[in-house]
Order: sequence, then C-alpha cells, then structure tokens
Amino acid sequence: MQKKITILGAGLVGSLLAIYFRQKDYEVEVFERRPDMRKEKIAGGRSINFAMSERGWKALKIVGMEEEIKEMTIPMPGRYLHQEDGKEQFQAYGKNNESIYSISRAGINKALMNKAEKLGARIFFNKRVKKVQLEEKQFVYINEVDGSEEYHSYDLLFGADGAHSALRSSITYLDRTNYNQHYLAHGYKELNIPPGNEENKWHIEKNALHIWPRRNFMMIALPNLDGSFTCTLFAAFHGENSFDALNNEEAILRFFNEQFPDAVPLMPSLLEDFKNNPTSSLITTKVFPWIYKGEAALIGDAAHAVVPFYGQGLNAGFEDITVLDSILKEQEEKEVDWEQVLQIYQKRRKENADALADLAYLNFIEMRDLVADQEFLKRKKIEQDLGRRYEKVFNSVYEMVSFTHTPYIIALKNMELQTGLLEKIMAYDLDYFENIENANYQKQLEAWLDEYAAKNKALYEKYKF
Repeated sequence: MQKKITILGAGLVGSLLAIYFRQKDYEVEVFERRPDMRKEKIAGGRSINFAMSERGWKALKIVGMEEEIKEMTIPMPGRYLHQEDGKEQFQAYGKNNESIYSISRAGINKALMNKAEKLGARIFFNKRVKKVQLEEKQFVYINEVDGSEEYHSYDLLFGADGAHSALRSSITYLDRTNYNQHYLAHGYKELNIPPGNEENKWHIEKNALHIWPRRNFMMIALPNLDGSFTCTLFAAFHGENSFDALNNEEAILRFFNEQFPDAVPLMPSLLEDFKNNPTSSLITTKVFPWIYKGEAALIGDAAHAVVPFYGQGLNAGFEDITVLDSILKEQEEKEVDWEQVLQIYQKRRKENADALADLAYLNFIEMRDLVADQEFLKRKKIEQDLGRRYEKVFNSVYEMVSFTHTPYIIALKNMELQTGLLEKIMAYDLDYFENIENANYQKQLEAWLDEYAAKNKALYEKYKF
C-alpha cells in the first residue's frame, strides 16, 4: 500500500509537492498555518516578487503547469541599473537573450493551491504546527481559529513550512544534528510603483529587473502584469542610511530624494508604504540531516532558506521536487523504499543547497556594491563576449545558475575559476577589446581558456550525480 503523504505548509513548494504526489495517486493532506489567501485578505508588505528561471520551469513542466504559470509572468532578459550620477544602463543576463521571469508570490501560490485541490489534495488552513514528535510519527497543531490543540498522525511527512519550520526545529533536537542560522545585518521593506495610464502602463522599462545600487544599501523593482512594480528597499537595520535612521517623514523623504530621485515621482504612496509595511529580516539556514528514517524530510526553505539575491529560493525549492522525481523514477519497477529515496535525496541536494546559500550572499555584494564599479562593468562585458566567442568552453556563473541545471556546487566552484581567468585577461598588457581580433592575442587567450576548461571538466567529474 502507498503511504499517505502529509505536507506541512501550503506555500509554493508545499502546494507543488501536493500536486506532484496527487498525480502519482498518493493520498495527500496539507496543513497550513495561515488562512486561505484565496478567501481572506492576508497581511501584506513582505513580498519580493519571484524570478522564475530554468530550474523552476522544469518542475512546473513535470506537473503540466509550465504554460499556465508562464502566462502570469513578465520576462526580464536583464537588469536595468539606475546609477548615483543619474546614468542608466541595461545589462543582459545571458548571451542569447535568455530571461528570468517576474511573478507575484500570491498569484502563483493561488494557482498551485487551486490545482492541488482540484486533483484531490486536502488543505487544512489555520492549522499551526507546534511540534513534530518524530518517534511517535505525529505532530501537535494549534487551531488558529479557536486556540485548541490537536494531535495528528502521519505515514510520510514533508516539511515545506519555510524558514522557521516546525519539522526542522524538531530535527535540531535530535542527537548529532548540525544547525546554523545567520541573519544579515540588512533587512528589507516592500514599496510600490503603481501602474500608469493606458498609453503608458509601465512607468519604467517593463522587461527588466531594476536596481538602484548604492553600495551599503539598494532598491530593486520587479514588474507586474497590471503595470505596477513591486519595489524592495534593502538597508542595514542600524547605523547611517539604515532603517533606524529613517524614523520620521522628513528623514524618509530626504533619504529617497537624495538616493533615488528618479523613483520618487513614481511612488505616490511612498510614505504610507514605508510606515505601514514591516521591516523584515533576511536569514540563511543550514541543517543536517534533512531527513528522519524513511518517515520525514525537509524540503524548500525549511531545508535551505537563503537570502533572495540570486532569485533562486523558489527555483531551488522546486528543483528539490525535480530531484525527488528523478529518484522515484529510478525505483519505478519496484516498491518504493522511502528510506533509500530520502537518503539519496539528501545526498544530492544538501551540498548544492549550501552552495546556493554562498552564491546568494555573494550576489548580494555584487548587486549592492559592484554593479556601480567601472572595473566590474568592464569585466562583465568581457565575460559576455567570451561566452559568445567560446560558447562551448565558457558559460558565466550567472548563466549556469539561472539558465541551466548545473549543480549549484559546480557553479560556486566555477566562480573561483572564472575570477582567476578574468583577472588574467584584465591584468594582461594588451586590452581585450582592442586586441581580440589579433592572432597572437587569441593564442594566449585560448591557452588560458584551455587551462580553465580542464579545471572545469574536473569539477563536473567530481560533483556530478
């Protein structure tokens, strides 16, 4: 007999997981602490639009929802930089016009919940799990409507309950569990650029992720289908130009007029949004193990919460499901051994999730600080040109992460290799763009690329699965 699947969390990963298992004819139940967002207004102000990329699309394709969800997105083939001196610049993400896709958190979540319920998954709302009792295979949840406590037994439990997971908390109490959480000194606050009129629906470039980089802080904006942009200010909690310092209307207006003068006229509700929306924290979590026997497993942010600066949190959570699918397909000819499945799942995902955490933090530094640096901008141009000229040998780390299924651990290790290669090119006596058609220069460049390719091949051999 197939086990009943119990999922904690009806967020994006939990809902997609429910769809996946219902399509495999498992009985599925989902426990969600929040009210049903399709019926009740949920407190907002914490949203960062998701940037869907290749890994996320693959998971949606598995359950047949790729085209439906794509209709809810806006492609972003690059980032649009708003520099301090007023200059603007577009940077393409890929060499072949590849895009990441902006989508609202609420929109995709509702679509996934609808599909899960249509397939027969049962979602229980207002049920906050307090504690998972792993040995007894049961958990205690609080009914948020009347405050009562109830116990619920499970066969196979997946914790898709986010960065503050109840299942993960219970796993951390087990012997020989390693757990680490790290908060950035920076937090974030959601703001808004409303839509324009029929003639000019989007006030700024529609097909781009907008960034206002200011070294120790930044603002980003992602487009929505209605013409609005979901904006997010990232800043330190304390110190100069911090959330602490923006403690009255005069300080808020002065800060935004000095730092983002081109955005202020587009944000009529700036003061209202700033005062009413919460200042939220940014956390990275790492835990091991992710699983308990063949009976419980963490997935998505519950297993690997990361800061949002690579746009991979959602995509990585969806890729967890892709990996589970590949493992289950390997066992299709026999009865599923869930202990073996979860062991393989943990082995394939753990080091990649840790690598993504490092990549996300490094991209925070890039977005906040480096995209305003002229040497860095020149390096990015060389990087893109290398990719076009030597596509079979060189693929940027960003492209590996966003537009391929390259394991995150290989992308992270590749970052060091590419930094070494680009430093050699930029430190060389001859300028890259002035000499790229010169035969002798090309010979030297190709020697460096051959060395890079050999090291890259060794990485794939070591970390592929």
